[in-house]
Amino acid sequence: MALSKKPVNGMKDILPQEMQIRDYVQQVIKETYRSFGFTPIETPCMENIANLSNKQGGENEKLIFKVMKRGEKLKLDEAKTEADITDFGMRYDLTVPLVRYYANNSNDLPSPFKSLQMGSVWRADRPQRGRYRQFMQCDIDIIGEPSNLAEIELILATTTTIGRLGFKNFEIRINERRILKAMASYSGFPEEEFDTVFIILDKMDKIGLDGVAEELAKEGYAKESIEKYLELFKGVEQAKDGLSYLASTLKDYLDPEVRQNLQEIITTVDGAKTADFKLVFDPTLVRGMSYYTGTIFEIAMPELGAACGGGGRYDKMVGKFTGQDIPACGFSIGFERIVLLLMESGFEVPMQRPKVAYLIEKNYPTEKLNAVIAKAQEERTAGKQVLVVRMNKNKKFQKEKLAAEGYKDIIEFFNHDND
Repeated sequence: MALSKKPVNGMKDILPQEMQIRDYVQQVIKETYRSFGFTPIETPCMENIANLSNKQGGENEKLIFKVMKRGEKLKLDEAKTEADITDFGMRYDLTVPLVRYYANNSNDLPSPFKSLQMGSVWRADRPQRGRYRQFMQCDIDIIGEPSNLAEIELILATTTTIGRLGFKNFEIRINERRILKAMASYSGFPEEEFDTVFIILDKMDKIGLDGVAEELAKEGYAKESIEKYLELFKGVEQAKDGLSYLASTLKDYLDPEVRQNLQEIITTVDGAKTADFKLVFDPTLVRGMSYYTGTIFEIAMPELGAACGGGGRYDKMVGKFTGQDIPACGFSIGFERIVLLLMESGFEVPMQRPKVAYLIEKNYPTEKLNAVIAKAQEERTAGKQVLVVRMNKNKKFQKEKLAAEGYKDIIEFFNHDND
């Protein structure tokens, strides 16, 4: 039977046209983030399964690609549970690896530490448009900065990057986990039920306010609590300043510092931004990871109709490794979705170096070929991108393909050329 030529479901081969765009996007991301003082790092693609399954990754912990034990450790005949044959897992995001990395190397790192990490992650998810089982993530994080300077820098760096890639009129939605908890507490939901309430609230953009009410009722929550909860969202929608409305309404449940903190972030970012976007307070924003402790944010792209990145503050996560909590905050760009939008819009990578193609006829004399190669080397040294290839039988089609790849100058070399 012939071997399968298709990639594994949920993964894909990347053709040259897309690869050029991916390389360009990575270049813009790295250059922009470095200009904000972020330092590139790298972590392994696998982590200990206990690190990945620590009840902080939300639904993603159900999507881990697990790695079986090997050699003498693998005893299938004695295994009673999945845990008996598993010791590693493919990372499902870059945050857990970063925190482990920081805990292991903090003595050799500056404080605060501003990291830039780009790499593939894996989730056993259902593939769909812009969503794969292997995909690139691009994260920036600040560890050791307790003030909202971290959020301000992260939002400005990310939005500057997206702006440089040509995107306009997008939104950064922002909320606070402590506001979410205050709203749930004010409405009368038990604290142990908050996560369930938030999971339902997270569906608001798909099922609307009435749909949220229906699902909360199905979970058996009191009618009074549901009505009180929904009134808060209606009040925000009607208020001129939704953040101030909630701060006033939740005053016995919400620390005034939370409102002040968020307002400072919004005001500072609005005053310093260089990209064309809106920073919008959204009390329905939840973010799936349960490790978030404070500010959370998300990129909303009108062209995609979905989130295109997000992040937030996770001040308790480092302590899981070290026993001592250290403030941390991060922002991740949805790299694959950014590339998808650029591909669909017909984006062309700006010409960075002149591209020249040398087409050499078959059986071209060796002494002449040496001269052609030498000339190509000279042009490469001068800053040009020079492709040296043999001439195909269907030369017209070959030249069309080269032109489509950006080779504006195509020079042909024939056996009968004069010296």
